[in-house]
Amino acid sequence: MKRPISTPAAPAAIGTYSQAVAVPGAGLVFLSGQIPLDPESMELVSTDVAEQTRQVFRNLAAVAEAAGGGLEDLVKLTVYLTDLGDFATVNEVMAEHVDEPYPARAAIGVSQLPRGAAVEIEGIMVLPG
Repeated sequence: MKRPISTPAAPAAIGTYSQAVAVPGAGLVFLSGQIPLDPESMELVSTDVAEQTRQVFRNLAAVAEAAGGGLEDLVKLTVYLTDLGDFATVNEVMAEHVDEPYPARAAIGVSQLPRGAAVEIEGIMVLPG
């Protein structure tokens, strides 16, 4: 059994996917990749990687909250970057939003992301209880 999660506080899906999917009973929530879109305008917030990453975490936080949790409940993140040279910047911004113990993480270099974004992050969350 799965339950889709949706919130207007994060960008609407721009394809055939849910913002997140919860697995009731297991306490698992799978958060779809977020890019740095402003939820109201559906436009990229900036060309600056740090600001893009901050927006991605704001979007992830909104979806996590809609699912009944928060960024502190993340157990796994996957980061997609169009330039792996931005890895240190993403690390710095991640530290602003996620406390220890940090979630497990992978970082992957890709040639392109939707809407010309420089960063996309997806996650897996375990809800307490």
